[in-house]
Amino acid sequence: MSELLHAAGRIRIVLVGTQHPGNIGSAARAMKTMGLQRLVLVAPERFPHADATAMAAGAGDVLEVAPRVATLAEAVADCRLVLGCTARSRRIALEELPPREAGARAVATAARETDVALVFGRERTGLDNDELQLCHAAVTIPADPGYSSLNLAAAVQVLCYELRLAMLGLQGQAPIPVAPPEGGEPPASHAELEGFFAQLGDTLDAIDFHKGRAPESAMRKLRRIFMRSRLDDRDVRLLRGVLADAQRMARLASGGGE
Repeated sequence: MSELLHAAGRIRIVLVGTQHPGNIGSAARAMKTMGLQRLVLVAPERFPHADATAMAAGAGDVLEVAPRVATLAEAVADCRLVLGCTARSRRIALEELPPREAGARAVATAARETDVALVFGRERTGLDNDELQLCHAAVTIPADPGYSSLNLAAAVQVLCYELRLAMLGLQGQAPIPVAPPEGGEPPASHAELEGFFAQLGDTLDAIDFHKGRAPESAMRKLRRIFMRSRLDDRDVRLLRGVLADAQRMARLASGGGE
């Protein structure tokens, strides 16, 4: 039981831009029935709200301690695995996981002393492209294509159930096998990766890499390459050192000195 509780404490459910407060309460209830307590709300339209409390139906304790933050980046800054729950999309080239594999990967990662986030978007529009770029992989529930509109709280329940199954697998058994990053080090946190990507963008500008072209497309592709690589803390420090030298040389070449 201690392993199950430990893994559950490392997993957070993140709701982004939720429009209907009742869905927040229903999501909290879905979480609590599966042994999860960590809910994070990103810019909810109406919260706190009586409808959220009513729909929580006994999971008010989950709502009471749920932090509210302004951006998804803030919500997942210390996480080392971020899974975005979304309909299938070809616009953002993310690895796509079915719910069972997503649950197994999330719990295996949490069992290695690292924080994990499962992210759910707005009721009408889901997660936007910029938010999906902050995720390591996408989770798609294989709903009937003839009627694939799944209520937000129902989607949370499906994923929380898969997390529960994976956590129960920890009791009396070896952790679920998921390949660790090369060298056995935990992956870099989201905040560390975002710092690297910001420096990478500045460096590409400094060396005129884009040559007048819009930088967004190249940065999206580079983000995907590095996200697939599952960089650890040491990898990020090394790469940022390389970028710092490249920026220094660019200043020298432009006559800006050290």
